[in-house]
Amino acid sequence: MALCRNAKGPLSRMLTTRPGVSYGQRYSTAATATPIYQSADDKTAFRYAFGVLSRRFSSQTPPAAAVQMSLIKQLRERTSAPIKDVKASLVQCNWDIEAAQTDLRKRGKVLAMKKAGRVATEGLLALAQNEGKAAVIELNCETDFVARNEIFQYLALTLAKQALLVENASQLVSGVHPVGLESLEELKLNLEHPKISGDTTVQNAITEVAAMMGENVRLRRGFVMSAPSPGVLSTYLHTSPQPEHAMISKISYELEGLGYRRISFGLRHLMCMDVGLGRIVGLLSLEIEDGNSPLEDLQRVGSELAVHLVAAKPLFLTKEGVSSDALESEREILKSQAESTGKSQMAIEKMVEGRLRKYYEEVVLVEQKFVMNDTMNVKTLLSNLSKEVGSTVKIGNFFRMEVGEGIQREEALSADEPAAQAAGF
Repeated sequence: MALCRNAKGPLSRMLTTRPGVSYGQRYSTAATATPIYQSADDKTAFRYAFGVLSRRFSSQTPPAAAVQMSLIKQLRERTSAPIKDVKASLVQCNWDIEAAQTDLRKRGKVLAMKKAGRVATEGLLALAQNEGKAAVIELNCETDFVARNEIFQYLALTLAKQALLVENASQLVSGVHPVGLESLEELKLNLEHPKISGDTTVQNAITEVAAMMGENVRLRRGFVMSAPSPGVLSTYLHTSPQPEHAMISKISYELEGLGYRRISFGLRHLMCMDVGLGRIVGLLSLEIEDGNSPLEDLQRVGSELAVHLVAAKPLFLTKEGVSSDALESEREILKSQAESTGKSQMAIEKMVEGRLRKYYEEVVLVEQKFVMNDTMNVKTLLSNLSKEVGSTVKIGNFFRMEVGEGIQREEALSADEPAAQAAGF
């Protein structure tokens, strides 16, 4: 108290004194005079009092704890950013939620660019389809936790729809065609999600989501398959199994055993509906010679074969389509295994040929056992369907894709590339 009283005299003189004006005149805020310190104690007291007043008027008192928690919750809901980052931005911006949101976006984009080199093996496949074609894209992230986030899923579906809308001359021809990622990333988007909205580019949207998630997010690849004419395009997107799927599957096969084949297929179709997001996708086109034939049976079998693709993992459509390198490699492996038995050369050759037939049944689509009825292979299934519709039916193209496949190999090749270049390769 004594210190404050000592400060009162010199402080008031500093605020009111002007040249040629006595202390008894009217109060003024024009602080233009130099304060007169009567002693060293007066000078010390002045500095203390001036410091207190400066801190009081230059800083803002932080809001109450309840208000702080409310602001943190609101900003977290808006951005989905980690709580520690949300709080740090609010503190930095004096608890101004709008300024903090802008600060988070700036911070996040810088962080997203730093994390762009990290391996991202998780993620989702997103499928979009219309009558003429289907598009599937793979959007990767680092953890399954982010893959389950609604913002990540919204972005994946949006990118698949965008890929479906991209017109490309090659896509007009029936078959499987890669999506040009560079051109796709430059396209404009109009996002309508509560947490990520407005006009932006595909690349900026990916960076924005990566900033929110705090992980490396990247658009890895995309493909489009066009429907044949005449014929059908069938797809199956494998998602995480739901509890009710086991019951539906059991009932459907019981109905099929009682002869209610179409009802059974209808139930299984409910289980195999394209929901847009999953981890494995199968796409397949069935071509028919007679364009006037009804397509209902083709659609039924096509849907079942799309499921078969996901389960059986074929590599080639026919025996003739097996590459010579793959066949020669497999033959050498089988020959080496047969020679270890110590049998004669003639017996070894027979063993190799027999095992090659088994190899074809494993990797060639039309030679594989049909997963929904293993008493016949896919070739027999197509033959029966051709008789049923009165016209030859064949598989035009097929395509299977799984999240993360080959990524570790890609990373290894990328790591070896500088060394290979240095070695002169």
